[in-house]
Amino acid sequence: MPRVLLIEDDPSVREGVELGLRRRGHEVRAAESGEAGLASLKAFQPELVLLDLMLPGMNGVQVCRRIRETSQLPIIMLTARGDDFDVVVGLEAGADDYIVKPARTEVIEARIRAVLRRLADPGARPGPEFHGELALDRAGLTAARNGERLPLAPSELKLLLHLAASPEQVFSRQQLLESVWEHSYHGDARLVDACVRRLRQKLGDTDGPDGSPRYIQTVRGFGYRFGPL
Repeated sequence: MPRVLLIEDDPSVREGVELGLRRRGHEVRAAESGEAGLASLKAFQPELVLLDLMLPGMNGVQVCRRIRETSQLPIIMLTARGDDFDVVVGLEAGADDYIVKPARTEVIEARIRAVLRRLADPGARPGPEFHGELALDRAGLTAARNGERLPLAPSELKLLLHLAASPEQVFSRQQLLESVWEHSYHGDARLVDACVRRLRQKLGDTDGPDGSPRYIQTVRGFGYRFGPL
């Protein structure tokens, strides 16, 4: 089972989540502050981080940004209801998903599995495929532009591979939530929009007509498509 680093300052939440995940076979290390969590990364080498947004001192958004400076480790944010602004900021900082507290262990476990499947299920196809200067290696789970490998988080890579598998097909946000994030209910479109913005930035995706996106195009009123090159 994957190793999980839990960064949560509320003792009751921290102990409950840690106990629940341990019972399901996860190796868990818990930290009560952002600083302690960052200090645990190298020694513990987690496969996923559960990160509370509202931490004392260094908050969850700052921790997320620090992790993203050097790693594309999967990150799921833990947030209280009503933290809409913080959720958007956290997603823009590079989080792959979020869970509203309080959440049952089964829900947390399901989200962990969904995020990790984005790394384990590439929809394997041998060899890289090329879209202009963009090279996608589905078997190796990498993306490069002009020969330079792009540092994509799991959700960003899965979204790019999903869109590129069907060029010019338009996908609604809900379809993308179901396929990429595995949210079968009516999910939060902010996950998709934030991921698209991060992905465009990493792709340098502003060299289409009139500076519009070349690769991931918005279809107004519906969703997104991997556009003609």
